Amino acid sequence: MRKGCLLLLALLLVYMGALPPAGVSAAPGVSTGAAAAALIDVASGRLLYSSRGDKPMRIASLTKIMTAIVAIEHGRLSDQAKVSKNAFGKEGSSIYLRLNEEMNLKDLLYGLMLRSGNDAAVTIAEHVGGSMEGFVFLMNEKAKIVGMTNSSFKNPSGLDEQGHYSTANDMAKLTAYALKNPVFQEIVKTKVKKVPNPNESWGYSWINKNKMLSLYDGADGVKTGYTKLSKRCLVSSATRVGQQLAVVTLNDPDDWIDHTRLLDFGFKHYPLLSLVEKGETIEGTELVAGASFRYPAEQAERGRLARQPIVYDAASVETRLGEAGRLQFLLDGKPVGSVPLVAKDSPRLKQKERSAYSFAEAEGLGGGYSRKWLYILTELTRVLFTGQAD
Repeated sequence: MRKGCLLLLALLLVYMGALPPAGVSAAPGVSTGAAAAALIDVASGRLLYSSRGDKPMRIASLTKIMTAIVAIEHGRLSDQAKVSKNAFGKEGSSIYLRLNEEMNLKDLLYGLMLRSGNDAAVTIAEHVGGSMEGFVFLMNEKAKIVGMTNSSFKNPSGLDEQGHYSTANDMAKLTAYALKNPVFQEIVKTKVKKVPNPNESWGYSWINKNKMLSLYDGADGVKTGYTKLSKRCLVSSATRVGQQLAVVTLNDPDDWIDHTRLLDFGFKHYPLLSLVEKGETIEGTELVAGASFRYPAEQAERGRLARQPIVYDAASVETRLGEAGRLQFLLDGKPVGSVPLVAKDSPRLKQKERSAYSFAEAEGLGGGYSRKWLYILTELTRVLFTGQAD
């Protein structure tokens, strides 16, 4: 009897561990062979599926997603970076850089993301961060800003190291963040890249290891990963009918099949619903939406979505800077995103639209101005720590 109860309890714990976090839909009929998995809508940041998504795990070369976006945001793509003794002959996957060889940062990023070069990772880190320690500091600061609450980075390559880990949910958040950067998106969707070789008459030719780019219609990223301890890890993305989804699986022997299954599920069950168009006059106000907003929603959820305008005081700093309020979007009464409200003649309406991307951690930072101040403080810290300014 006691053994039966213990077995029942164990099964219950396993079942609970596979449940998605609050607000994440459990995918009916969808399962994977992954130890952990997550599916995210890139534009809105909504997690559409999560299985053991908050479990800290080894992530192998998925780490390089963070390495790439930090390098893109903090480095100059045209800079020449020199290969140090630390980078030369680095264990694991490599693009076979020579000692003291110089390559521009943009080409190194292709070697990093297409061929998963650990030598490229170290070269990038030392150049952009001033040192390995300086770059790892930037990685962990970026993780905080993105809202990766269960992640810790110790190196730029993803080689197994104590205290280096993340989760499927955190990596989904990071991927959605990174895919909004046009340089990052261009790199990770590239199937083949040719780069000049200063040491030989022939150039480098790098074929992307991510087979999803050829296996799945609309695939446009992102990164493979493997170590003996982490096993197979994969992040993929795809775009269909203007909607981009990303999938993360950790320790999954059938990752190509599982990613196809999860992407199909997301596109089928969570198509984007337009909740407001840029320039649209908002009910109860004389203001218009400063941006468009679309949200992935199941058919059953569509009647539970609502809009709530919030108008700022005319004397507020936000209003003086041109943002007269926010239009908040609610699902079952809980905020899922927002766009600015502006005057009908606002010059902001002529500006190129940015994504209305909104994660819960952004709400926790207390709004746009708090986020801007946090970014400024982070930049100042980076300059003081690494001695490098943009």
